Amino acid sequence: MPFYAYILKSLANNSYYKGSTSDINKRLKYHNSGKSKYSKKFRPWVIHYYELFNSRQEAVKRELFFKSIDGYLWLKKNGII
Repeated sequence: MPFYAYILKSLANNSYYKGSTSDINKRLKYHNSGKSKYSKKFRPWVIHYYELFNSRQEAVKRELFFKSIDGYLWLKKNGII
C-alpha cells in the first residue's frame, strides 16, 4: 500500500497544509468537507505537491521534514512553495 507526504494549497488565501496519508484523494475530500477544524477556514484546497512512499513511517518522516525550517527552506529552494 502506498503512502503519501503531501502539501495542499488553499485557493482562498494561498496558504499551505502539510500532511501524510494512505489515500490522498480521500484526504483532500476530508479537508474540503469542512470537518477539519484548521483547514475548513481556508477552503477550497487543491493538491499542490506530493511524494510517494512504501511505508507510513517514511511518509510521516517526510511530513515532519516539510514542517521543519530545513524543509521549508528546501521547498522554497526547489520552487515548490
